[in-house]
Amino acid sequence: MMPRVEVSTLIRRPPAEVFAAFVDPAITTRFWFTKSSGPLAPGATVRWEWEMYGVADTVWVEDLEESERIVLKMGADGATTAEFRFVRRAEGTVVTVVESGCSGTADEAIAHVAGSTGGYTTVLCAAKALLEHGIELGAVRDKFPDNWVQGAR
Repeated sequence: MMPRVEVSTLIRRPPAEVFAAFVDPAITTRFWFTKSSGPLAPGATVRWEWEMYGVADTVWVEDLEESERIVLKMGADGATTAEFRFVRRAEGTVVTVVESGCSGTADEAIAHVAGSTGGYTTVLCAAKALLEHGIELGAVRDKFPDNWVQGAR
């Protein structure tokens, strides 16, 4: 059995608002990627860019349930699945991200899981700061400043 990523946090906002932040690139670009070809919608294929790093990824929306769940296929071959769950709590919304489908050797899969665990944790913390306090942390942008593309910030 290959390892998988699972991270979670409470965001003290209603599920519809938190969900919208992940599907609407006008919001998502304030805490995760810098550019998107469009919003997440059922059956959509979307390109995300992190201009400061000179990298991009294509995601395919496999399933989308309003305010509850987003399932994406990711990576060059679409073999990786990322599921975002939004669960209402009295205090707000628990967002859980589960990524599976890591491939390669055991060492490669473990390295992928470690990197994705840190990445999704950073994204959730940045989303929490934005949605709860209106603060744009720049946490994803600033995570690897030595990897910035010349002139991009």
